[in-house]
Formats: sequence, structure tokens, C-alpha cells
Amino acid sequence: MLKKPALGNQQQLRLVAALVHHAQRLARRRWRQLVWLSGDAQQCQTLAQALWQAHPWQAPLWVGGEDLSPRKARTRLGAEHQLVVLDTHSTGFAPEALGALAGTITAGGLLVLMTPHSWGSAPDPDYARFADHPWHWSDLTCHYLARLARQLQGSPQVARWNVARWNVGQTLHLPRLPLRKADDTGSGDDDCLTTDQAQAVKQLVGLKRRRPLVITADRGRGKSAALGIACARLLANKTQRIVLTAPRLSAVESVFERVAILCPHGRRVTPSHFVLAQGSELIFLPPDALTEQINAQQQGGDGSYLMVDEAAAIPAALLGQWLTAFSRIAFATTVHGYEGSGRGFALRFRDTLDRLTPQWKALKLSAPIRWSSGDPLETMVNQLLLLKAPLPITQQQAVCAPVSKLIDRAWLAQQDATLEKLFGLLVQSHYRTSPNDLRQLLDGPGTQLRMLEQAGEPQAVLVTGEEGGFEPALADLVARGERRPQGHLLAQSLATHAGSREALTARWRRVVRIASHPERRRQGLASVLLHDDMAAAKQQGAALYGATFGAEASLLRFWLSQGFTPVRLGMTREAATGEFAVMVASALNVEGEAVLADLNERFQAALPSLLAFELNSLPAAVVVLLLGQTPSVPLSAREWQDIKDVATAHRDPAFARPALQALAREASHCTLTAPQQQAHEQLAAWAFQNSALASAHSDALKALRLAVNHLLGVKWAGYR
Repeated sequence: MLKKPALGNQQQLRLVAALVHHAQRLARRRWRQLVWLSGDAQQCQTLAQALWQAHPWQAPLWVGGEDLSPRKARTRLGAEHQLVVLDTHSTGFAPEALGALAGTITAGGLLVLMTPHSWGSAPDPDYARFADHPWHWSDLTCHYLARLARQLQGSPQVARWNVARWNVGQTLHLPRLPLRKADDTGSGDDDCLTTDQAQAVKQLVGLKRRRPLVITADRGRGKSAALGIACARLLANKTQRIVLTAPRLSAVESVFERVAILCPHGRRVTPSHFVLAQGSELIFLPPDALTEQINAQQQGGDGSYLMVDEAAAIPAALLGQWLTAFSRIAFATTVHGYEGSGRGFALRFRDTLDRLTPQWKALKLSAPIRWSSGDPLETMVNQLLLLKAPLPITQQQAVCAPVSKLIDRAWLAQQDATLEKLFGLLVQSHYRTSPNDLRQLLDGPGTQLRMLEQAGEPQAVLVTGEEGGFEPALADLVARGERRPQGHLLAQSLATHAGSREALTARWRRVVRIASHPERRRQGLASVLLHDDMAAAKQQGAALYGATFGAEASLLRFWLSQGFTPVRLGMTREAATGEFAVMVASALNVEGEAVLADLNERFQAALPSLLAFELNSLPAAVVVLLLGQTPSVPLSAREWQDIKDVATAHRDPAFARPALQALAREASHCTLTAPQQQAHEQLAAWAFQNSALASAHSDALKALRLAVNHLLGVKWAGYR
């Protein structure tokens, strides 16, 4: 509990009163402000408590210290606060906490950021989150914090309150506020707060078959509330079932809350299930569970609606799969936010929408709900966390071939324009890029940046990290599951799950992110970056070069084309993405070749049984790519006879499964036509994963025979 401070200092009383008056002026404009309170921990707390007591703030919140950890800031999503104090003295600064808490502050509210007076001169305790073994957080660089301090000091959007200068005066700097603008005239819909939101609800309620709706919005525009209003109206009048999905249940809590308000006679049976009085229901399914139900043909064909929130945080391949399973579907995503960015969402997903549902519609929400346009807090948080990092200018007409270069991170932290463009490339290419990644980029131990630049504009960027190099004794403990040092994702996973001690004792360089300008993809820029960085890593003594990513066919195809070898697959789908993780590696020296040979042997030995059990829902397009990495073994005459008996006679395929598995494996080494490739995927899924063939044929057996027949037409390498 906060203690009421003794307000004996008259100067302190005047400053607190001035800040309260400033907040009242902000309220008249429906704005909010960031207050930077720097100095000694005890002095800062005394001033913040004085401010807390000086005004009847709506639901004030103290984050840091004993009340609420910054790491739990997400639990406040959906709440509304007029005063939030974020104390970083003991816990350190958490980037995602600032982003999450800023979205909870209502008009006339203040976000008070309390930091040490010398903030930015040394790392803080929150750096422990990415201080990989054997580093200690206090030994890391602090380029990220220094950048924040510099921007806070120079911004006209920040109220600055420096405790250390109490006796000098001029301790509180309040920004000038422009003249008040006219208020919004309203939405015309009793349940909606802006015209934008009302239009979104109208479009959602009127969803047409095979005409998906894509809603994009900055945070705080009422996107999730619009989904909730639309769900309530649909369930009351149009449909018996709506499926809601998002990376996590907490992301759609406001949707359930809105439905509960608008449907008072319904009840929330479980946190993920709301039932109306007449029996219609809203049910939440995480991406992995939704995908499994679709694969089992248990979802989508019953006329259900699908609402996808935070769609940018879900791989485009999964969204495309859902697109074909549901006739009425809406995608909503935040364009800029602390959890990641949706800017790349439209770029990655537009081709799929155009191909499968060319009559799709796009809708953008622009008007904020909890504050007015021009809000100083939103502007400042966007700047600090690079939530609106721009894309560089594309350079299509190159005079000479692009050359990659390493980037000095101390230099980059001082180059705001270059840093924004580099981060913009990362944001648009990867659904998980978040403000935490900016700190990792600038201060992560062992992190390196390589960039392709033309005419002063970044065109592609590669972020890597150093892994491995463990002592044999520690590597053995990790492999036995008795130790789990921080970091070293790829090397530790291979030691823990594949049992390879050598994967931990060897030195690795792992790709953390790789991104090309969206207008310059498929021009070989990523290949240039990888080639140059692998050469540098080899020269610096690394034994292996690796990457991990979601097992999606086009991604896996790219890494295979670069000479990488699959070494591990995750056993379960990631709940947030619905994808299995895949790890690939390439050897850089003799030591790496020996480790990679062992990892590959282990992987190939385990693959058939994994496909039959744990990975029986791995996408067939990925399965055939993995089979293509197995050694080619010509089919015997007996195997050919079994195959022909299945294709042209009445042989039961189950009794010829070994021969059909061999056929699927060998077809992976051949050039196939589009129909043959489809037949190949069908056969591989049946032969290795016991997956029933999806076909227009009513008889799955006939469909299987037809698939085998297609492959009989392949031009086999020297034998038939």
C-alpha cells in the first residue's frame, strides 16, 4: 500500500499542483502525457506519491517495486487508468511494459516514468532477461537506454521533472499545449464511440461468403471492441457459432467483455466459451488447436464465422489455410504495437487474399477511442519504441552489386534515421518483432548486425547471435536435462532433444532475423548477406551456422537452397503461431562437419517414426521437402511390382506401405509437374502420416491409387 506523504516542502507542493493543472488542461483536449521523473529512488517515490494524493485520479496504478512487476504489465490490458507510475529504479526498464501501459491511460492521464538521474549510463536489472550464459547483465552495453534518455531529454512532447536540481529551481518542464480542437460529433451507433468503429461493426455483421474483411488499426482505435459488438449482434440474429482466435486468450479478453455487456442473458461458461440464452456460442481456439480441428475436418464446414484478432502475429500460411476452411471470415490486426507490428501483414498476406478470395475488403480504423488525435503520449511512445519505424526507400536500379557490411552498434544507436529504417525492415518482415527486439539489437551479448545498403538506404539486414562453446561438463549436464543456462536456443535444444553434447561444445552463429525490403524480395539480397556472414563466421572460428523458424514450405525451401540441412523439428505446434519449429544448420569447418553429420544421422533415423506419431499433422509440403534430404536409394524390382499392383490392380495399399514410402521418398529427388507434386504430397501424407486423402473422389482408396498412378509417370533417374 502507498503511504500518504508528508507534504512539507512548499516548492514540492507548487510543482505537484502545476502538474495536476497541466493534466486538467490535457483532459480538455482529450490528450495524455509522458512525465519523466528522474533522480534518487526515494525522492522520486516521494514526489510520485504526492502527485498520487493530490488529485482524484481514476484507477491510479503503480508499476514496479512491491505493487506490480513491469513484466506483468500485460495483465492490465483492457483496463483504464488516469495515472500510471512506472518505477524503474529497482526492476529496470521493460520496453513492452511502457507500450502496454500507455494504451491503458485515458484522456487527461499521465504516465510517470521514474528513472535514476544517470539513466542511460549503465545497464539496468531488466537486462538480465537477455544476458545469455556466461554474461551478467551488469557487463552489457547500454546503447538502448542511452538513446531513450537522449530522446526524452530533447523531446517537446515530454514533461520533465528532475529531482537532482531541486535546489537550483526550474525542476519541472511542462510542454506548451496548442489550442483545443473541436470534438468528434459521434458515431451514430449507440454501441460505438467513433464513426470508424461503427463502420467496422457494420462490415463485420454484413460479412459475405468468400469475401473476407481485413481490419487494420493503430492501438487504441477500438478494433477489439468492434469485434465484440459485431459478435454479439451476429450471435443474436445470424449465426449459432462464432470461432474467435488470436495468439493468446488475453488478447481477446475485451471481445468477451463486450459480448457479455451486450448479451446480459448469456453466460461465460469458461474463460474461452460464452453461451447465449438461445444456445448460440462464442468460442476461443488458439491457432494450434484451430489448425488441428481444421485438419481433422471438425471445423469450418458447419457455417461458423471465424474472427481472427491480432492476425499479424500469426503466419500468413496458417491464415491462408483458415481462409479456405471458413466461408465467412474477418482478420483484424494492430498495425503498430508493443507486441509486434502488422505492417508486414498486408504485404505478406495480400497475395494469398488476391489468389483465394479476390473480392476481399480492407478497412482501416484511424480515430482513437480513449484519446484524441495528436495525443502527445502516443507520439512519444511511438518514437521511443519505434512503433512506426519507416521502411527505407527502395533502390531497384543499382549501379553495382550490393555489398554487405557489419554495423557498429554504438554508432547505430546515435543514427536515428538509419536505426529506424533498419528496424522498419525487421518489423515488416517478421510477425514477432517487438520493442524488446530493439534493445536486443543494440545491446544483446554476441549480437551482430550486417546490412546491405545502396545509395544510403538499407535494403536488407541480418541479425545474428553467438551460441555454444560450452565446457564439456556443462554440456553433459544440459544434455541430461539437469541444467538450462540462459540463451543458446539452437545449441541447447539440439543437446537437450537430440542428445548431442558436441552441439553445445561447438561454436555456432545463429540467424536471429533476416529481412529484405518487400519490393526487393527474391532478388538474392538475403543470399548475399548469408554468404558474406558465413564466410566471416568461418574466419572467426565458428564451427556451425544455423537458424530456427516455423516449418512452412517456402521458408524451408529457401534455407535448403542455401545449403542448410534440417537437424531438428519441434514435437508440438507453437500455440501462438500454430506451426512446428524447424532447425537447420550448415558446417563451417571440419569440427562442424562432424557435428552436422551426427545431427543429420540422428534426425533422419528419427524422422519416419516422428511423422507417424508426434508430427502426423506436419504439412505435407514440408514432409516432401524433408524426405528430399534423405539419401536416394533406387527402388528394387519387387518394390516397383508392389507399387504397380496398387496403382493398376487391387492390391491393398496398407500391405505395400514400405514400397509406397520408398516411392514417396524417391519422388522427392525428382523434378515433378504440378499434378505430380500434388500427388506426391498426398502419397507422402498417407504413407508416412496415415493421413486420409482429401479428394473429390468419394472413395479415398481410389484417390490413393490415382495419386500413385500420377507418380508412375515421373521420369525416374535411370530406372523404372
